[in-house]
Amino acid sequence: MTQLVWFRNDLRIADNPALTAACKEADQAENTAKVRACFILTPEQWQEHDWSPARVQFVITHANALAEELAKLGIPLAFIQAERFSDSIAALENHCRKNSISRLHFNEEYGINERKRDKAVKHRFDELGITTRKYRDQTVAPVGEIRTGQSEPYSVFTPFSRRWRSWIDDNRPAVYPAPKARGDAVQPERITNIPEGFEDAPPALVKTGEDAAHSQLEQFLNKHGGAYKDQRDFPALDGTSQISPYLANGVLSGRQCLIAARQAQGMGGNQEGLVTWINEIAWRDFYINILYHYPRVSMHRAFKPETEALQWNTPGEHFEAWKTGNTGIPLVDAAMRQLNQTGWMHNRLRMVTAMFLTKNLFIDWRLGEAYFMSKLVDGFLASNNGGWQWSASTGTDAAPYFRVFNPVTQSERFDPKGEFIREWVPELAKLDNKRIHDPSKGGVIPGGYPRPIVDLKESRKEAIAKFQALKDQDERNM
Repeated sequence: MTQLVWFRNDLRIADNPALTAACKEADQAENTAKVRACFILTPEQWQEHDWSPARVQFVITHANALAEELAKLGIPLAFIQAERFSDSIAALENHCRKNSISRLHFNEEYGINERKRDKAVKHRFDELGITTRKYRDQTVAPVGEIRTGQSEPYSVFTPFSRRWRSWIDDNRPAVYPAPKARGDAVQPERITNIPEGFEDAPPALVKTGEDAAHSQLEQFLNKHGGAYKDQRDFPALDGTSQISPYLANGVLSGRQCLIAARQAQGMGGNQEGLVTWINEIAWRDFYINILYHYPRVSMHRAFKPETEALQWNTPGEHFEAWKTGNTGIPLVDAAMRQLNQTGWMHNRLRMVTAMFLTKNLFIDWRLGEAYFMSKLVDGFLASNNGGWQWSASTGTDAAPYFRVFNPVTQSERFDPKGEFIREWVPELAKLDNKRIHDPSKGGVIPGGYPRPIVDLKESRKEAIAKFQALKDQDERNM
């Protein structure tokens, strides 16, 4: 009787419900059953889901690191090749036949394609007589647990977060224990080739492995957690955690982050700063719940169906200028260049660039969402989709359509000395601290830097008018 753990978006040994359960069941068997593990590479599916080379290489590096750590525990991790999710079912079945697998364990994923895959796997394995066990892992409170008094899912963050914090206080979530060694170490398998199309990635943003992830988390909480509320919006400061690649790909869990933050609070850390950071974990849980309860958001659909009627502008040259960081709006350009060169973007700037694309250029949010995924090392469907729809006023808790960030004002407020702009837009490095935010005003624009591709005030008015017209029409049709 052999237990198989199917690793997916949970590349860790500690606090892994599926791995813990598999080892426990094996230990309870009469002759101490074996535990094996697998990871399925699906490069065509990754391409369809707009995975970036940075993310693919991060996942492969950490899958190899996971194989090495599991091997020390006597648990072999096999790498299975299957181009798409549909191919992975037969590939997984073949692996189970070869290794006499009696029970399959995995942690749930909530995108529509992942759910269809898992449903098909369960149906096929039921036919084969192989038991499947699935576990809720991606959120602190199990997905679907946080509901209104009428047992409906929340569609607004603030009441969700209040109920979420109450649930945490009542249930005090704990981490799942890491398994102990199950005999002699084994020789680990290794992925040696980067799949075609994912070879060209920026240098790794963070160090490899669970230990490195925990060190990064601890360092942030100890050194910057207390100041997080005050520093998080300033891109030139080292004020964010930089753990998003680990969290997005399951090297760290939300539970581990929450527990570590609450421990830091108990050690006398700045309560306000840490409370603000914990609120970001709640946002992540919220967006995962939205993905679960409203599958349309992972099918290129707006959360607010009425906004599907918006007539977005044709992308064209404006979209290309936005992608390459050549819009003539310094903060937007600096942010996009940071994304293109590192595979990461500061969170405040994700909102600024998204709102500029959807409100000032009035280009479909889905194009921006896909472009971010194609570049981000921490591209995570629930959070990326949720953030883009928030910025575009098509989603849950959406910014009112008449609230439009002015990227120049944002720049003056959150990069007052132009330090971030100078780092990523060197053409503007010699401008003074006032002109660097809007070089088109008062003087000659430095050579090689474009004039603004859109008038911020006029484009804002046009966007508001389009949303207002849509609202008026909906009210007439009621």
